[in-house]
Amino acid sequence: MNRPQVTLALLDSANDKDPVVREQVRKSILTLGKQQPNKVLSMCQDYLVKHPKLIVGHRVVILQTIELIVKTKIDDISYLKIKSIISLASDEMTRSKDVVPDWQQAASNILVAVGNKYINDIMEEILSKFQPGILPHFFVVQTLASLSESNVYGMVPFLNAILGTMLPMLGMAKQDNMKWVFSSALSHFSESILEYLANLDKAPDPTVRKDTFSSEIYAAYDILYCSWLQSRESKLRLTVAEAVGPMSHLMAHDKLEEQLPKLIPTILSLYKKNTEHYVISKVGRPLMTAAVHVPTCTVIFILLPLQVCAPVDYSNPLTVKNHNEVLRCFSILANTFPDRLVMFVLQKLENSNERIRMGSLAVLRHLINSSTSIMESKKLLILASIRQPLADHSNKVKKRVVQVISAMAHHGYLELEGGDLLVKFIIQHCALPDTYYVRQRPSDPEEVTNEALRSMCDNTLHLFTTTVGRLTDVLWPMLLYYLTPGQYSNATAPLCKSLTLLGTKKRASQEPNFNIDFNEHGRCLLGEGAPFTRCVNGSFPFRSRGHGAPSLSLLNVISPNIHPNAETLWEKEIPALLSYLEGKGPQLNDPGQNLSKIMSSTNYQGFWSWPHGSFQSFLYRCIGVTLQQCSNKEVVQKQLQEMLISARHNDAIERAGVAMGIGLCASSHLDATLAKLDDFGKSDAFKKASGIFSLLKDKNDLDVEKMKSTLILCYGYVALHAPEDQILSRIDSDILRSISNFYLLLFPQELYKDTFNALQELLRNILARDLSPDGLQSVFKHIEEWLSSGQGHERERAMNTTAHILEFYFNNLHVKNMVTFHNLGSLLGRLAPRCTDPNPLVRRAAIDCIYTLLYIQLRYEGFSLDYKDDSVERLITLRESMDNPDHSVLYKTCSELIISKRLPQQQLNTLIFMLIEGLVDSQSNCSRASSVLLNTLLKNRGAGLQDLVSEMLEVLHIRLQMISEEQVKVSVAQSILILATQHLQTVINTLISYPLPFDSWSCEMWIALGADSKLASQIMEMLMEKLNIMVPYVDKKESMMRGAIIFYAILLCQMTCALKEMMLNGQSQEAVVSLFPQLFSSLLVRLGSSVGVTLPKDINSSGTNRKSPTKLSAGFDVCGVAVEALRILLARAQLDHVVKPLDQEGAWDKMKDPQQHITGVTLLARAMAKHAGPRLPAIVECLCPCLNNIYECQRVTITAFFSELLNHHVVTELMMMDVLMNNMMERISDPSCTVRMLAVRGLGNIAVGSPEKVHMEGGGELLAAMSSGMEEKDDPGKRITLEAMSGLSKVLLYLDKKNVQLLVVYIFMKIKPFLESVTYYWLIHPPLLSHITIPQVIAVNGNVFFSQLNWLFGFNQNK
Repeated sequence: MNRPQVTLALLDSANDKDPVVREQVRKSILTLGKQQPNKVLSMCQDYLVKHPKLIVGHRVVILQTIELIVKTKIDDISYLKIKSIISLASDEMTRSKDVVPDWQQAASNILVAVGNKYINDIMEEILSKFQPGILPHFFVVQTLASLSESNVYGMVPFLNAILGTMLPMLGMAKQDNMKWVFSSALSHFSESILEYLANLDKAPDPTVRKDTFSSEIYAAYDILYCSWLQSRESKLRLTVAEAVGPMSHLMAHDKLEEQLPKLIPTILSLYKKNTEHYVISKVGRPLMTAAVHVPTCTVIFILLPLQVCAPVDYSNPLTVKNHNEVLRCFSILANTFPDRLVMFVLQKLENSNERIRMGSLAVLRHLINSSTSIMESKKLLILASIRQPLADHSNKVKKRVVQVISAMAHHGYLELEGGDLLVKFIIQHCALPDTYYVRQRPSDPEEVTNEALRSMCDNTLHLFTTTVGRLTDVLWPMLLYYLTPGQYSNATAPLCKSLTLLGTKKRASQEPNFNIDFNEHGRCLLGEGAPFTRCVNGSFPFRSRGHGAPSLSLLNVISPNIHPNAETLWEKEIPALLSYLEGKGPQLNDPGQNLSKIMSSTNYQGFWSWPHGSFQSFLYRCIGVTLQQCSNKEVVQKQLQEMLISARHNDAIERAGVAMGIGLCASSHLDATLAKLDDFGKSDAFKKASGIFSLLKDKNDLDVEKMKSTLILCYGYVALHAPEDQILSRIDSDILRSISNFYLLLFPQELYKDTFNALQELLRNILARDLSPDGLQSVFKHIEEWLSSGQGHERERAMNTTAHILEFYFNNLHVKNMVTFHNLGSLLGRLAPRCTDPNPLVRRAAIDCIYTLLYIQLRYEGFSLDYKDDSVERLITLRESMDNPDHSVLYKTCSELIISKRLPQQQLNTLIFMLIEGLVDSQSNCSRASSVLLNTLLKNRGAGLQDLVSEMLEVLHIRLQMISEEQVKVSVAQSILILATQHLQTVINTLISYPLPFDSWSCEMWIALGADSKLASQIMEMLMEKLNIMVPYVDKKESMMRGAIIFYAILLCQMTCALKEMMLNGQSQEAVVSLFPQLFSSLLVRLGSSVGVTLPKDINSSGTNRKSPTKLSAGFDVCGVAVEALRILLARAQLDHVVKPLDQEGAWDKMKDPQQHITGVTLLARAMAKHAGPRLPAIVECLCPCLNNIYECQRVTITAFFSELLNHHVVTELMMMDVLMNNMMERISDPSCTVRMLAVRGLGNIAVGSPEKVHMEGGGELLAAMSSGMEEKDDPGKRITLEAMSGLSKVLLYLDKKNVQLLVVYIFMKIKPFLESVTYYWLIHPPLLSHITIPQVIAVNGNVFFSQLNWLFGFNQNK
């Protein structure tokens, strides 16, 4: 088979069903085409010509093959073949008038490929199908656009003529697809021109200038901006916007300066209308570049931050590109407005909105990285301002802060004063604990966990150490300080790694500052022993994220700074320990012994305070080894004293560690050790508990016994480790003599008075008769009233007695059957607040009672008598803080009473109500404690209390009336807030049902719900949803003899009151501002519904769910509530400029008056238009649907509001004119006469607010509307007709005189009946008559005119 036959066979197979086959066929034809391009192209061309009905898919494959051959072998193709290919592709592209994208695009691509070399021939063919006055084929325009992109230097010389031909076509384009392709072409043309002008040195015609295209580009821009940019089709809007960007660079400077103040806000407003923000941002950047010299571009500062604060979805490349594009816009602004921009960004760091703070930090980071020279003079200002976000509580914000700090580090900020705070911030967050989730992980995709933030800070610190060389001397030796404080313990591993890298580098290069002068640094490094002491983390190497190996590595590096003897020994011992920890070296018998050898090589002279436990036990041993080497007797004495005093003697492991450490010390300092132990045995610590109170056997007595144990153990280890030749003579004289003294102390036997003993014996006997929860309650009820006595000694006795009977109950309890300890909640509720009693003895006894109660509960749960629970045992530690009268310590103690973990769910109800009762305790400390515990319980377990929420709110409402302590009131507000976060609907239903008018306590509860902006937003949205859908009033007839009385819906009034109270809370401002359009709309509609209505006398009869009917005072003002809510809304939204004129003009009272309501609403609209213009578009959008409501009162109010808005030019500026005008046109046919009158008024106001619209459009629609109003039949009082005449007089002012002359007859005929009426003659608006000149009238109908003139003269004569 020869090549032609092969080629023909391949062409036949080009549309095979299998895509793999099709692709292989294409490649095969391409291979043949590369060998014989002219022949293969001819065969492809003939095949298409011979098969005119070939299916589209088949034609597309062949056309695509032709394109590939042309692209690869264009230099080898004959000119004649090129001409025929051009003709073929042009015909294929335009054969079908309909758009067939695959087919026509393939043909277009051939023309573009040929045009890269033969542009003149291509343009000759294309321009033949691009004739003036004829709308071209879609793909003709598309091909021109593609050519301008692929062959800039060849196409630009043609573009001036193409633009001249295209401009008239733009007005002919009616379909969106043609508008789209023209917009796309203009975009490509503009970009090609700009590229041509930017590279004139390479251009064939260097004389081309921007002004060559300016007028045509501006004419095209005018159509795109004024008409196409308003399209409802989002794809077209984006393409138009994309074109406007490069077009703006070709416009004349004066034209651009004129357009930018309107263009930039319009482009940026597209963010709200389109989801594809990247295109808008890409357009915005060239506009910013052009706009930076225009003063009015400051609107950018308002609109751009909204984009930079939007969340970035890193799985969506377009959102990432958009974010980066917006940041580049800020770089452009920084070049012209550096001071203003920096201050703007830094101020936003203090914004209450988390998203705004995050966006501002992103901008700040970008400016630091991209505008280095500009930001150089602002470094100190930025360092001062960044301190605010350092204290932010949000991990999302902290993540952005870390990114900013990283950028600052690379640009020299951290070396300046205040830079150390940023390093400290990084280290603090290297020490973050793991995130604790109460139930399940949150679903927020942007959530930043503690682990993620900590890892980020670890990496940042490592980055500082390894890549930012200028920070080396900043970090060394400053990082050593953070190894010491306990709050940085979780950061030990990354700190040690960084210090190891820094130290290794300095030590290897023998830098002088590797050697640390601890005396010079003073407290900054806390003594030469401090970093070493912290680095003995090797004793527990896998704690705190595996700090053992890094700590030992650091020790090895800094050994010359620790002690001259350390270097040689540590270089031998530490590598062995590191190998052991990494699992590479041999097993060590006693790693602790290796660490002790490391310690013994130093002369350590300092001891730091450490957490208790086995870790501390090891440290005591290390100190003992170190003291062996110490020659300073004073230091030895001081450290021995410190060890004995700071030890926790009731911890057996720690006692053993102290004893071993002191024994090791005695091996070198026997005399000093024995002398110190003797002094300790005679100290006040032992004497305090040896008097009359020693028989109490309380916690203090137990401590003394443990201290004795420690002392005896110390003597034992001293005897073990002391030199044999010295210790034998000291056993009898010192050791045994001291130990024997502990057994000769005498204790008195009497402690309590006989009467008190008798009382306790009586209570024990009573309880023994019924050793059950009910029996315990029967005894306790006789004591509990004394627990809240105003006398301290009475509370003390009652609490001690309670503790005694609970201990008796526990010791004698034998649980045989599973019985519920049903009164645990009530007992805890009574006793827990007493932990903060002013009397310290009461506090300690309260802890003892709770301790015993929880163990009683454990017994009922089936645990044995000797079982010890860790969480309950914590109370023993808390008991020690009860002697401290500091209120902050007491409240902290309350918060740490984790009683909720041990309390069964069924007991929770009783406990909560007991704590609520405790809110009015006679002791303010206890009432505060009740509130703290109540809120702790509600936070932890409130989610399961759905059935109790209503009852809890009822009781809190009652208790609020009795609470005088301001702090407790604040806590009650917090309780309500917590309940609302968990049971929002129930809380709203309960509070909304409170009777009208709300009492002050009900108001306080609603005000409390405004404290959380997120929750307040939810509540406001729920209330508004109800307000918008519920029936505003009902008509009831009280008797057959009386007419209908309008009763306002009670629930709506309660909701309006609730909104008003919530907005009184200053913290609700963020929620109010975010929902302002919806709130304003709802309240305005509600105001219209409440004018002239009243509540029923008996609220219960109107559907409220309160249990008993409530009589209302006669003065309750239904409409006043809505008016007041609206006024508070404006004030809370910081619209004082709106409120002030309304106050001065008495607008609020007018809104409430049925006769003046329209006037009041008009004043409101006027104030909003003058002082709150930017808020109007959203308000109008919310109000428009309400114009179709069935209630006339609502339509009247909204129409009055819209009518006045049309009286102001701001409507045109904000592009609301068409929306408002269309709504007024629809209202002309409203069933309500008042609504129709107001609609006519609004249409007339257009002439005042937007005269240019009347002048440009000829006023046809407005004249028709006025004419309709003048012909109104159902018009009592002729209000509509007169309003139409008034509106007509306004419209005529802006019409051309020729157009007015054409209307003379019609207007005169319409006013003729009024000229004949004395009543209405003088009501005709003078400007109306002033437009109808006498010659015009005489010319039309002289007889009528003179008859009316005679009548007028007669009328004046009679007068």
